[in-house]
Amino acid sequence: MNGEEKGETGMQARSERTRRRLVLAGAQMFDRYGYASATLGQIAGAAGMTKGALYFHFASKEGLADAVQERGRQLLCDFVQQQWEAGAAPLQALIDLTHWLADALYQDPVVRAGLRITNERAGRHPAATDFHQTWITEVLRLLGQAAAAGDLREDAAGEGGQSLLTAAVCGIGVLAGTGLTPTELAHRVHALWQPLLPALVPPGHTPRYRTHPPTTTHTRPAHAA
Repeated sequence: MNGEEKGETGMQARSERTRRRLVLAGAQMFDRYGYASATLGQIAGAAGMTKGALYFHFASKEGLADAVQERGRQLLCDFVQQQWEAGAAPLQALIDLTHWLADALYQDPVVRAGLRITNERAGRHPAATDFHQTWITEVLRLLGQAAAAGDLREDAAGEGGQSLLTAAVCGIGVLAGTGLTPTELAHRVHALWQPLLPALVPPGHTPRYRTHPPTTTHTRPAHAA
């Protein structure tokens, strides 16, 4: 690699670090003030940059909000990929995904902001980077894999089971906004699975699954590489 190529690589790395700082600052401000009220000036200030530097990376607040949601989507998909690589059964991965979300809603402003942006822009913006839609898609995909593996009751594999589970797990975001502590929310998620799991799996299969939080749920902060 010659000097010019090294220089370009260094500039690209600095540019990517700057972009990540702006995404994190955007998440923090969207989380604090909401999508409609947060300003680009506040976001640039939180990142320690000028608005001109922000505009170099993002042409609009909408574009930055899309990037925040995309980062949240990536974090969620990374967790599911880790479960797959670890050889987790689909239904266990789904249970752990609900604990991941509960943990991330306290630990990660990107995840909180992703859900808030989704709610504020509901019906008014394409869902290409919609964190909430990604969350539902992953839930249903894991549920489908569990059904294909024969891990679900026959009457739980159809639309009824899908609707029940989607409604139940989406309530985690609502519970997180009621003032519960992280420990209390983790307990609520564990309690959620007590009636839900027997309704999904064949008789006698409930002991195969762990419904309390895994040792590690939120594997890395939003600003990590």
